[in-house]
Order: sequence, then structure tokens, then C-alpha cells
Amino acid sequence: MSGAEPQLLEGLALDGRSSDPAAVDLIAVVGATGTGKSEFALAIAEQLARSGRPAEIVNADAMQLYRGMDIGTAKLSVAERRGVPHHQLDVLDVTDEASVAAYQGDARADVERVTGSGAVALLVGGSGLYVSSVLFDLAFPGTDPELRARLEHEHAELGPGVLVERLRALDPAAAAGVDQRNPRRLIRALEIASRSEAVTPSLPSAPRAWRPARILHLHRERTGLVASLHERAARMFDRGLVDEVAALRDHGLEQGKTARAAIGYAQALDVLHGRATRDDAVEATAVATRKYARRQISWFKRYADAEVLDVTGTDLAGLREAARRIVP
Repeated sequence: MSGAEPQLLEGLALDGRSSDPAAVDLIAVVGATGTGKSEFALAIAEQLARSGRPAEIVNADAMQLYRGMDIGTAKLSVAERRGVPHHQLDVLDVTDEASVAAYQGDARADVERVTGSGAVALLVGGSGLYVSSVLFDLAFPGTDPELRARLEHEHAELGPGVLVERLRALDPAAAAGVDQRNPRRLIRALEIASRSEAVTPSLPSAPRAWRPARILHLHRERTGLVASLHERAARMFDRGLVDEVAALRDHGLEQGKTARAAIGYAQALDVLHGRATRDDAVEATAVATRKYARRQISWFKRYADAEVLDVTGTDLAGLREAARRIVP
């Protein structure tokens, strides 16, 4: 956004762009956790339907790919989807490892099927790399199971320090950007750096679009967002997150490298194992969510062509009104 300040809801058509949704058949709704992306996208889909254009939603939240991970990911139930078709929900078992490369192919195929039928595809989510993999020309390497197994063994035996130093020697930029406390991400970064093929695992400074798209970036001021994220964490535990996680353990959650580390799920596992109280888990989940939201905000700030919609203090009715302004 080139440092531009978020625009108020009264000025939704930004920088001279047309607010006519007919100009594109792919609309991305992005933003940090807790900004109202799901409700806003549904409102846009309904408004498009009223104008004579059907719309379908393609999920771009990595954790909503998993079957059974509903409460902790704020996944909409079938009834809450209000008849709008959704894609890329519940496509993985909790024992599967999510792959952005696989997602890119599957999600783009969904977009092409939707738009090929004459409908508008709404790409909706806050997983920055997953969103970007669809919107922009990003290439991803495949996996090397043998190399991955060796790196996992080294991490378990020697700790992260050795792997971090090796990554720093191979790819200093990747070493500077990786979360060194996250074994899965550290190992994946070193796996990529250890291979010879040229890849772009992060968003370039000037990414090239896959196809024309309109990007709507929902923004909430930090003070309001922080409070809402703590309330969100408490709500998840009130609604039965620990019970959901207990049930998922029977389906192998603790053997899943990606799913078991999801925010809220890792903390609920601590409760089940007696390592934390419910209140401890709520606070830890809120803290982790705030950190994740900061990373999301930083990621989406690099979308230079996005229309930034300030939804601070906006309730559901306000989001629906915003959608009506987006789709006259």
C-alpha cells in the first residue's frame, strides 16, 4: 500500500479504482485474524447475487483446511455459510502436513472452475503465503522426505542452533526471517535452502499477478484488535475447544506436525496434558494470536494494489453496509 493510511468506510473506491465488481472475477478479502473477513466476504457474495452474479468462496486459511478443526479456526458451519458454496475447507486430515505448493494448485483450480462457470471467486483468508500463492506468481519446491527426515533427526538430537547456523550459511535472508522456535518452519527453510532449484518462498518486493484480481484488505486499529483477540480466545474455550481437541486426539492430532501446532490447539493440548489451566491456555492463545496478527499485518502491508478498508469499531451490520458500497 506504499505507506498509505487506511481509508474510512465512506471512501471505499480508492485511488481512482473502479468499484464495479464486474471488472474482475477474482476478489481477495484479506486481513489479520479478527477483522471480519468471513462475514464481509459472505456479504459481498450476497450482494453480488442480488446484482445477478453468483459468487463462491475459496478458503485461504491454512488451518481451516483441516477436518474437525472448527472452533479454534473460527470455521463457518454449513448453516453459517448461508448457501454460498465454499472450497478448500475440510480437505486434510489432522495427520496430514499442509503444503502451500499443493494448496496453490488446488485453490487455483477452484478459482478457474468458479470463474469458468461465470461466477465470481472470492479468495478469503489471513494465511499470507497461501493467499499470495494464488494471487501472485510464486514457485514452491517439492518436498524431499529423506532430507526432511535427516533434518528432523538432527533437530531432535542436536537442537535448533546447528540448523540455524547451517541455514544462515546457505541463505542468510531465510535465516533472518524464519521463526527459529518453530521446528517445522526451521526445518522446511533449511530443506529449501539445501536444494539447488530456484524458488520464491516469500513475497517478492514487486510480485507479478497470476491473473487480474481486486484485493480488499480489512484493517482494524491495534488497540481494538488486541482486545477483540483476547475475547476471541476466551470464546473458543467457552465453546468447547478443549473437547474438540480431545476428540481430534483420537484421529491422530498429536501425530500431525502442522495441525497440532495450530494456535489454540497447542494450548488446549497443554490443558489436556495437565501442563496448563484453562485460564493459562486462554492467555497463551491470546498472546500467540496477537503475535500472529502482527505478522499478518506486516505481510498484507506489502500488497501495493490492495484497497485498505478501515473497519475499526464496525459491527456485522457495518460490514454488510460496507459490502453494499463495494458492490453497488
